[in-house]
Amino acid sequence: MSKLHLVFGGRVSDPQGLDFVDLANLDVVGLYPDYKSAEKAWRSAAQRTVDDAEMKYVVVHLHKLLQPEAE
Repeated sequence: MSKLHLVFGGRVSDPQGLDFVDLANLDVVGLYPDYKSAEKAWRSAAQRTVDDAEMKYVVVHLHKLLQPEAE
């Protein structure tokens, strides 16, 4: 199984948290087969919104959710 990663972002209520306030308008950047390419996409997306403290992008390790016992 490949190690899938999801990169997405959106407006959060607290910049230090993960409470996304508008789930209908999340920016799904994409799915990536490895962490290196996901991190590159995350950096690019986060850099575009660097001046907006309420925007946050994250990398989700989907492979850990799909097969938690494999880790």
